[in-house]
Amino acid sequence: MDLSNLKPAEGATHSRKRVGRGEGSGHGGTSTRGHKGAQSRSGYSRKIGFEGGQMPLQRRVPKFGFTNPNRVEYKGLNLDTLQSLVEAKKLTTTITVADLVNNGLVGKKELVKVLGRGDVTMKLDITAHAFSKSAIAALEANGGTATTL
Repeated sequence: MDLSNLKPAEGATHSRKRVGRGEGSGHGGTSTRGHKGAQSRSGYSRKIGFEGGQMPLQRRVPKFGFTNPNRVEYKGLNLDTLQSLVEAKKLTTTITVADLVNNGLVGKKELVKVLGRGDVTMKLDITAHAFSKSAIAALEANGGTATTL
């Protein structure tokens, strides 16, 4: 193999449609744009969401209610999930948010709330952004601690 016999892989290239080059080309006349209308003109660009004059979806869908811009969203983690990970030796009995991020349970910028589902059978010391009352009660019943960031 040398420079004289190099060529693109099969199917990697195809000839470009050359429009407006006379009737004999098959793409002359209207240059594949059809007859009249905005889309046949140069400089035409369709607005985002435009549906040909039909009422667009964002205007057809009813809007109601209120979205609080200051809402604080937490990623919930239950005690049974944390205990199973400690039993599987993926976490230690002292759990921080960084440990949860390293195990892929939460994202780096997510806030963590520990929820009280499941029974805790061991002493766990957990540091998170928020705790439910049942989670705090379950942790303290086994001698563990719930530290809020």
